[in-house]
Amino acid sequence: MKKVGKYEVGRTIGKGTFAKVKFAINTETSECVALKVLAKDTILRNKMVEQIKQEVSIMKMIRHPNVVRLHEVLASQTKIYIFLEFVSGGELFDKIVHQGRLNEEKSRKYFQQLIDAIEYCHSKGISHRDLKPENLLLDAHGNLKISDFGLSALPHQVREDGLLHTTCGTPNYVAPEVLNNKGYDGAVADIWSCGIQHASFSCPTWFSPSAKSLIMKILDPNTQTRITLAGIRSHPWFKKNYIPVRVNDAEETPDLDDVDSVFDNAQENFVNEEDVKDTGPSMMNAFELISLSQGLNLSALFDRRQDHVKRQTRFTSNKPAKEIISKMEATARSMGFQVETRKYKMRLESRGAGRIDHHLAVAIEVFEMAPSLYMIEVRKAMGDTLKYHKFYKTFCGKLKDITCKMTLGIEKGKHERARSKVQPAL
Repeated sequence: MKKVGKYEVGRTIGKGTFAKVKFAINTETSECVALKVLAKDTILRNKMVEQIKQEVSIMKMIRHPNVVRLHEVLASQTKIYIFLEFVSGGELFDKIVHQGRLNEEKSRKYFQQLIDAIEYCHSKGISHRDLKPENLLLDAHGNLKISDFGLSALPHQVREDGLLHTTCGTPNYVAPEVLNNKGYDGAVADIWSCGIQHASFSCPTWFSPSAKSLIMKILDPNTQTRITLAGIRSHPWFKKNYIPVRVNDAEETPDLDDVDSVFDNAQENFVNEEDVKDTGPSMMNAFELISLSQGLNLSALFDRRQDHVKRQTRFTSNKPAKEIISKMEATARSMGFQVETRKYKMRLESRGAGRIDHHLAVAIEVFEMAPSLYMIEVRKAMGDTLKYHKFYKTFCGKLKDITCKMTLGIEKGKHERARSKVQPAL
């Protein structure tokens, strides 16, 4: 356990090439937040200072209900801490994997919220440039939130020809003009990515004629005839059951001074850090448990149905923590993984035939929920999501002798007893 200023820092909930994302709690307000932790030496070594400054500045400028909110940025001598809105519903990508295709009404709601947020960003001169289901999060109420502005562009990046020239984004979702090295309009390219596919396509039979019409207009390779945001808003499919979002334009202009100060080495700018002694598996407190439950339906926490696997999955065990770790180590090695264990955390890594797309890394952590009851969180750290799904099914199948199934949240009495066993948050 660690404290950073007024925040208690908990488990790791995500990991990228240059940053970890951790769960944290504001001890003054009891608000759950997501903490993005970056090492200063890594940022400097990879010449990412200006990129990080720009990402933080952009997120400070955007105050929209359908964009992940940035709360504040702090720094220590070695780390940069970015505190963000905690969005508990996961990625839209995972929802699609979990449920299969979404019905048209649900898809329309997400699309309307996406267009609202993108239009707001464009009004500030900001192009996202990496729109895809993995960067669209869902909150506990099912509302969409755009995240990850690491590749976003501001007006000053436009060249004399009025266009952007940096090739970036994810190939499956990027507009064709971004790849032709002739320059592109970032806002127009964002519209293409809202269609979430490529130009050579056919619509499934269950698409309504109105939905097909709009998709055809969005996925138009010709930037001159591609539909505009105004055109999307006036389209009959978009307008159905549309509820305009309310944006608070009365908020003060954001202060961007701390964006530079986090890279200064002035001692007075450093946040206070405090390590709390770690003697066993981390205790998952009530706030963390509830935040994971997507409302108060705790059954979602412990659903081990193997045909519905997300990139972050969990199971429980009443075996001793050391036995759990030992069994998982042996199982992972038998599956060909390299295993690194540190206390009650594990990292598994598998490399296939030298190809980067065959690499898979998995992070595992054991949490104590109550005496003799542990939750094991398994998370994809790197690699293909579908490959991770296959791994998880096999991995859990080999761990049947140490796992148990929970039914928390099904009956009120059981739910209350379960909560009473969990350590208080503060």
